[in-house]
Amino acid sequence: MNTTKKTLLSQLGPGLMYAGAAVGVSHLVQSTKAGGMFGFDLIIAILIIHIIKYPFFEFGPRYTAATGQNILHGYKKLGRWAVWVYIAMTLMSMLIIQSAVTVVTAGLLIHIFHLESLGGFEPQKVAAIISFGLLALCFSLLAMGHYKLLDKLVKIIILILSVTSVFAVTMLIFDNPASYKTAEIQFSFSEHSHLIFLATFLGWMPAPMDISVWHSIWAETELENSGEKPNLKAALFDFRVGFFGTAVLAICFLLLGALVMYGSGETFSPSGAKFAGQLMDLYQKSLGSWAYPIVAIAAFTTMFSTTLTCLDAYPRTLSTSSELLFPQYINHKDKKKHYLFWLAITVIGTLIILFFFLTSMQAMVKIATLLAFVVGPILAGLNTMAMFDKSMPADARPTKRMLIWCLLSLTLMIGCSIAYLWLL
Repeated sequence: MNTTKKTLLSQLGPGLMYAGAAVGVSHLVQSTKAGGMFGFDLIIAILIIHIIKYPFFEFGPRYTAATGQNILHGYKKLGRWAVWVYIAMTLMSMLIIQSAVTVVTAGLLIHIFHLESLGGFEPQKVAAIISFGLLALCFSLLAMGHYKLLDKLVKIIILILSVTSVFAVTMLIFDNPASYKTAEIQFSFSEHSHLIFLATFLGWMPAPMDISVWHSIWAETELENSGEKPNLKAALFDFRVGFFGTAVLAICFLLLGALVMYGSGETFSPSGAKFAGQLMDLYQKSLGSWAYPIVAIAAFTTMFSTTLTCLDAYPRTLSTSSELLFPQYINHKDKKKHYLFWLAITVIGTLIILFFFLTSMQAMVKIATLLAFVVGPILAGLNTMAMFDKSMPADARPTKRMLIWCLLSLTLMIGCSIAYLWLL
């Protein structure tokens, strides 16, 4: 019994990296805003979207555990078109999403270390300069340590994040039991602005659908590094720890927003640094000045883990996709070389956006969540087709009940995406 537990716990890795990528803008910014704007109203939305998206995120690690390969191989078996679709979706969204998570991280650093007037530059330029430093640091960490270092860093970051977030919520509830204000604004499906916010909120909750593919590739990389055989039970345990853990953290951030921001009269700034300042100040007003270090650590580690894991995932998936499409030109032995090429492309493209096209954190996040909302059903459909393809081993293929679950969820996601585009 103890041996089994030890084996399962030792498998935690890709699931925590999933959490590191998932817990970011969707939690720190969007969940906090959801609580600050509507109180507890959208907790049920967090639960529902996790139920809807669960099978599509599970299919990533499940495919790898069943076949020993990442799910992009499943796309390839559907036809080269499926891999091309994935590449197109990734190229369309990766620079915007990487820019969004990086600028939010930069905003936190600017506020924490009071860098608003750095070099006498205007705020947007300061955010771009700090973002450059963050991306350079992440590039160095990934280029030197690659997967093993990333795995260790994210485990530490997620542990810090989980402890500090849960502690902050617990202390807020017990120290300020009457801090929740009487509802002044309630979520309404008849309000156009409320529906738009709900769509952007759910577009990145629990995470962009791309992460299901990232998770699969991280799982494959861990198998290659460890030399172990795929284990479905261990892979699903690892995935569920990350998936349900991020759901708990999403609710924690919403509770923080509801208990601290709701009814305060504060309006959220589109500037990353000012938003970070509002967040920290409101925490201090409610919990006391002692809470500042806790909140600062939790917020920064949240966003840094997202920036780091996203910056690793895009080059890794594009390198793998290129290898699948052009095996005659791209050798698996040169995988690191191609990874570094795409890593450099991602960093350069992100910096171009941040230095020349950055208008505000709010605008960047809105564009990123819109892309995630529209792209999500496409990638969910590809995951489902790959998982239920005839090439899948019969004993590893999900049940018919899971297929029905997928079809219902896909219908809802497609319907919501169409409705969202119509509302715009």
